[in-house]
Amino acid sequence: MASIHPTALVDPQAKLADSVSVGPYALIGPHVSIGEGSTVGAHCVIEGHTTIGRDNRIFQFASLGAAPQDKKYAGEPTQLIIGDRNTIREFTTFNTGTVQDKGVTQIGDDNWIMAYVHVAHDCVIGNDNVIANSVQFAGHVTVGNHTLIGGISGVHQFVRIGDFAMVGFQTRLSQDLPPFVQAAGNPAQAQNVHQEGPRRRGYSAERLSTLKQMYKLLYRKGLTLEASKAEIAALRGQVPEADADIDMMLGFLADASRGIVR
Repeated sequence: MASIHPTALVDPQAKLADSVSVGPYALIGPHVSIGEGSTVGAHCVIEGHTTIGRDNRIFQFASLGAAPQDKKYAGEPTQLIIGDRNTIREFTTFNTGTVQDKGVTQIGDDNWIMAYVHVAHDCVIGNDNVIANSVQFAGHVTVGNHTLIGGISGVHQFVRIGDFAMVGFQTRLSQDLPPFVQAAGNPAQAQNVHQEGPRRRGYSAERLSTLKQMYKLLYRKGLTLEASKAEIAALRGQVPEADADIDMMLGFLADASRGIVR
């Protein structure tokens, strides 16, 4: 049986795994499901149609699964889905989705999400991201995997952030940020290739060199986006282990309808 503090209010219809722990004065609604090993801190509110996976640490005063901050929302049973092994710090606010999009706000696995982060309706956040204090994601934002998002940054609705991208402190991001690119500023500007994350994950020197080449073709050669894509595609086969990175970059650029950070 889950360990529930006597002052917590847990709806009888909520589904809590036996090893879940719920702290004082927490409130958990009827359509909530929480997986094995997850902990819910004091004064948390978890409501809506919210599914939380295994081994998540949810700190005090988090608000998860509240209705989206969208005037078009009319009470539809949209969802928030959170994966496994996430750290979710104090005063975070994650909203459910809207029927105007996919109806789901989704957080992946192994994310480190610091205090006061807001994840709006229909956002999709991948795996193994570090999202610093007070980052604000507007609706419909997509974040890849292994990114670093600096504190007090704002991300415009519908913006995409690619794998291994890095957003600097106090950045305003209103265009897509390609994989492996480091950007900062208000408005955001590309500054460099982000190598430290890939290096920590075992990228070889040759593979890192290919990332540098892609960055230069996008940002330092004065090429149009279409010309940059052609030059990046021509890198295939030079370092076979980097072909997956090249394909990732080209796939991202193929759908850059908002334009990319320049």
